[in-house]
Amino acid sequence: MTYRYVALARYCDGLPVEDDFAIHEGPVPVPGDGQFRARHIWNSVDPGTRSRLSGSDTYAAAQTLGKPMDGFSVGVIEESKHPDWPEGTQIFFAGGWRTHSILNGKGFIGKVQEAGLPLSTWIGVLGVPGLTAWFGTREIGRFREGDRVLISSAAGPVGATAGQLARAWGASRVVGIAGTAEKCAWLTEEAGFDAAINYKAVDDLDAAIAENMPEGVDLLFDNVGNRMIDRVLPRMRYKGRICVSGQVADYSVAPAERDGIRNTMPFITHQVNMQGLVVFTFAKGFAEALTGMAKMIHAGQLKLKEERFEGLDAMPSAFCGLFRGENFGRRVVRVGDET
Repeated sequence: MTYRYVALARYCDGLPVEDDFAIHEGPVPVPGDGQFRARHIWNSVDPGTRSRLSGSDTYAAAQTLGKPMDGFSVGVIEESKHPDWPEGTQIFFAGGWRTHSILNGKGFIGKVQEAGLPLSTWIGVLGVPGLTAWFGTREIGRFREGDRVLISSAAGPVGATAGQLARAWGASRVVGIAGTAEKCAWLTEEAGFDAAINYKAVDDLDAAIAENMPEGVDLLFDNVGNRMIDRVLPRMRYKGRICVSGQVADYSVAPAERDGIRNTMPFITHQVNMQGLVVFTFAKGFAEALTGMAKMIHAGQLKLKEERFEGLDAMPSAFCGLFRGENFGRRVVRVGDET
């Protein structure tokens, strides 16, 4: 068998391109005592990874050149020297852009428990995107029944999940911002949003937000960046909350060139609270959140949207497409046989 992985070949300057990455291969690694080898089946590509690809540390260390790209995976244990992780166990884990991983059961890893769902769900709604939506809405956003909720990048896996959770938990209004008519239609017709704004089709996005949120915003769940937060701040209600979940519009922009936040007065006049989210802060609550979301999927309260790619070689293109606006839903790449 051959072990293959995708590495960062050079640091990214601006938008990532396929040539920033390279495919490597070698012998399949062998587990030592207390370790096991997982064969990857599905890998994900995540927009937050871009913040680590310019050679500087952010909330996580910069990606090392030549080393396998980090990311999330679901797979099966095919060789084990660990008593708690037997061969044949299906797992979700921080595996990265590769075909095999050597693990010891520590860190972000769990056993696939829920039957009847596609394996790829465990790196989507039942993975870090879903967990980000759950804890971003409930803990960082301090969601309250009756909240008026606005979500940017709402057709992505985090935004779409956050909006559906807010709806299920009793929001009085949920509005999403997305980039195509198709995405907006899915948000309202399938995901249960009250309205969706196609930011590429409106002449005045500020006016569109005001029209669709006439009573203001209690909770802004932002995945885009400073410019979006700055435009929504004047619409925030008294003691409104802003969850800074992601900054997809800013990841490829040099820090000195990013937009700032100028509309700061509501932080005083309306006592608005803004807080960032690193989902692993809430690791102790992951099991409860995953169980809750799995039940919602089975009950039809949580809709899934995936884009599937085939083969490890497709991972750079799948990732770069996130920043060209090509994605619609969670992007996952099949790198191994599910059987």
